Amino acid sequence: MLLTRLKAQAFRAYYNWINRKVWLGHTAGHDIDTSHLVIPVRAGDMRARMYHGSRDRPLIIYYHGGGWCIGNLDTHDAFCRALAEASGCTLVALDYRLAPEHPFPAAHDDCLDGTQWLLAHLDHLAPNNGTAVLAGDSAGGNLTAATGASLLPNPTIVGTCMIYPATEHYLAGLPSFTEHAKSKPLTLPILRWFMDTYLAGHAPADRETKTIFVSRRSDYRHFPASLIVTAERDPLRDDGKRLAIKMRQAGVAVCYEHYGQEAHGFASSEGPTDGHRHLINRIAQWLDSLLKDQDN
Repeated sequence: MLLTRLKAQAFRAYYNWINRKVWLGHTAGHDIDTSHLVIPVRAGDMRARMYHGSRDRPLIIYYHGGGWCIGNLDTHDAFCRALAEASGCTLVALDYRLAPEHPFPAAHDDCLDGTQWLLAHLDHLAPNNGTAVLAGDSAGGNLTAATGASLLPNPTIVGTCMIYPATEHYLAGLPSFTEHAKSKPLTLPILRWFMDTYLAGHAPADRETKTIFVSRRSDYRHFPASLIVTAERDPLRDDGKRLAIKMRQAGVAVCYEHYGQEAHGFASSEGPTDGHRHLINRIAQWLDSLLKDQDN
């Protein structure tokens, strides 16, 4: 356990450093007003950061990536600012607990509790139109899907945005697990370590893990309109692709965006690249389409 914690600390230090480095000097969204929240959850209090937007837009509830073991409000601050600025939405990013100190189901419990609290207090938060969109990247994409699945049907949740989500155990044998086992930054050994560390002995077939492996669901009918994003050089490529297919077959309005030249992490951990900018604009356009559908 000590070695696992030391490895997690090393991963976190590197991840924090690389995100500071790639966003150094980037100013998108720096004029957005922010405030800090303390949200009550079953384990105590959870920190959150709110980026203030417009009252005629949905609230975005954002779950950061990092394999349930690394990442925090600061590693994804630049991405959240850019998305809040481009979309005009108020965005609340949740600082859920991390493994190995807090293994499964800590992150999922925190995100579920925090989301329920936010939905119950929409009228008292920064401006929003009374609806919410759940969004996240990588492990945060998993938390988006799992949280949504636990709360749906819910008319307040009008959309989910999942950026290269993890939806299945690595033993599922999806082709991309093999094809991109050595694709950096998320190699298959790193993916395995993240997942094993978070599950902390839970087998993939355990009943309890059904909440984390969303691809095992047989019923997606209650999911709202969803945007699913995948990257080519990513062992999780086929996770998102398969989820998009299953949701479409269930009649969900799914927009599927595949970035054929990008790797895992391009959305938030490579700085203001063309891929990052395109994705931010694509999410903003998708949010606009949600509003038009609501008006109709």
